[in-house]
Amino acid sequence: MAYLAYYRMFRPTTFDEVVRQEHIVRILKNQIAGDKIGHAYLFCGPRGTGKTTLAKIFAKAINCENPQNSSPCGKCAACRALSDPSNLDISEIDAASNNGVDEMRDLREKVQYPPVAGKYKVYIIDEVHMLTQSAFNAVLKTLEEPPRHAVFILATTEPQKIPATILSRCMRFDFKLIPQSDLEELIKSVFKKTGKEYEPAAVSAIARAGAGSARDSLSIADTCASYSRGKLTYDDVNAVLGSAEWAKVAHICGRILSEDANGAISATEEILSTGKGVGVLVKDMLSFLNQCTIVKVCRNAREIVNLPDETYSKIEEIAAVADGHKLLRVTEILSKAETDMKYSTSGRITLETAVFKASVPQSDYDIDALIGRINSLERSISAGVIKFKAENSAPVESETVKPAKTAEKPIEPKRPVREIPTVLQEEESSPFDEPAPNPFEENAVQPQIFDDYSHKPAMVGSADKSTLFAKFIKSLRTTHKNAVLFTLCMDLDHSFEGDKLILTTESAAVQKSLNRADNAKFIGEALLELGVSEFEVRFKERGESDYEKALRDLKNNFEGTDIEIK
Repeated sequence: MAYLAYYRMFRPTTFDEVVRQEHIVRILKNQIAGDKIGHAYLFCGPRGTGKTTLAKIFAKAINCENPQNSSPCGKCAACRALSDPSNLDISEIDAASNNGVDEMRDLREKVQYPPVAGKYKVYIIDEVHMLTQSAFNAVLKTLEEPPRHAVFILATTEPQKIPATILSRCMRFDFKLIPQSDLEELIKSVFKKTGKEYEPAAVSAIARAGAGSARDSLSIADTCASYSRGKLTYDDVNAVLGSAEWAKVAHICGRILSEDANGAISATEEILSTGKGVGVLVKDMLSFLNQCTIVKVCRNAREIVNLPDETYSKIEEIAAVADGHKLLRVTEILSKAETDMKYSTSGRITLETAVFKASVPQSDYDIDALIGRINSLERSISAGVIKFKAENSAPVESETVKPAKTAEKPIEPKRPVREIPTVLQEEESSPFDEPAPNPFEENAVQPQIFDDYSHKPAMVGSADKSTLFAKFIKSLRTTHKNAVLFTLCMDLDHSFEGDKLILTTESAAVQKSLNRADNAKFIGEALLELGVSEFEVRFKERGESDYEKALRDLKNNFEGTDIEIK
């Protein structure tokens, strides 16, 4: 007998042998047990998930004289007769090559004849979405009201292409992709039956390459078993698939996430120089980044990725150097590169350009790149904040400075301990232009510190009063800790009573917030550096607007008249 491929040799013959699809198997079993056989079924789902296999098992089971747990026994006369390829009670039609109206008219005529060996005549139409519109119309009435002995099973990978008139006449079953763990068990059982030795990592690699398809996984396993004469290893599987070595792919992705453009490009060149395909390398990199994302965000990541401990630890180590925005950005760049390769004459240049772009976020103004740079900047600022405390200073009083409204003397803080940010941004500067300087570096420019207010500047003169409030707002803007305080002070009105600064607001909530001890202390310190020793935050009730005044006059002049405001 000629050699049979694994996926044909080990094709399930009973419902219990089917890998997953429990929801479909259960319904079909119950229908057989209750003798409630429908006239039309639609099996749809990804390739290699068992659509045609289940259709054949179901066709035999409904004709079996002595079903075992609703599965065909394989021993009765009907099962033996239906196992003969020449038997016409089970007809498998390839709609991809028999998609015309004439073939469907011929089927419509043959369906009238009763079965020979069993109770039902079953028509399995594979890739039914390939039928033309005329062919669908020709079989429509027969599909809706077939003879009592006829059962139609339509199988397709693209149900969206089937007319609604056909869909509404069928019982629809959606097949799901098979999990990797189940594929691994299937491959191991096949290797055990054939006497092939293997490494667990090799089986995992085959199952990942199968991408949820049992047929694809068994086809790859068949090829790998022929490639290796002895024990099947992980390297043998990579050689068959043309995949890059996992450690090298991890190294490239690690360099990209660490923003090491030189190392990433060099590692890419090293792999491509060995003859690995550009498309395969991109696919491997996307798969690795997907595993990094799962490890980063999922609590049960170890169960999801299903990798050896050593491999999982390496992924966890690389994923730790990047946040979610960076992983998302790099994945999107490589996904776009994979698409662009289909239309590019030089896939290698497309890949290397994508690797370089992903490694240099400072040259990219994509939102995820900017967010990633901001996160890095915030971490560097937090690490570089220095607490300055003058020697022999008096301890900070527990009672903070009150606003000048309740104080009898000018505000004179006693050398408080202040946190000075390492970066004081100018008004025109942007956190995206250059990385923040490190204050610990040699010759680094240190910010000016007023650690002793006994040497405070002279009081502000009348010529400077017009610009003082603007300088005060700017001083709030250039400190990274006071974004809220800056926002609250933006809409304040200001005036002077002598050398005393009066800040007024029409919001009681704003007044209460600014008079809070910590905010009042900070405002007092900022104004003291500008030469103002006294200030007061006042609440001013909002006056009547011109519109409201005019409306009031109108109601007074036309008293007793209903006035509708629009």
